[in-house]
Amino acid sequence: MRSIEGNGSACKTVDTAVDILLANLSSEDLDELRQLPEDRLIDTHFGLGMYVRNRFALWQNAELVQDACGGDYPMHEDKVSAVIAKALWERLKV
Repeated sequence: MRSIEGNGSACKTVDTAVDILLANLSSEDLDELRQLPEDRLIDTHFGLGMYVRNRFALWQNAELVQDACGGDYPMHEDKVSAVIAKALWERLKV
């Protein structure tokens, strides 16, 4: 995965995170995710998930964490990255 332009910690919503990922991930990475069955999204935990956690500084980005978890605040960064990965996957399926 290539580096994302801009300040990832400035991202405040899941939709914006997905937009940033769509604009910056390689077509190969997006195609691989698109082809993944929903029950295998857990397989993205150490690749895409870690990238999302680090790139969007989830441990210090309370606004993005709150947007991702809705009423389940606080939510662990691992779960937030899973929410973002699933939102990206859903957008790719459209």
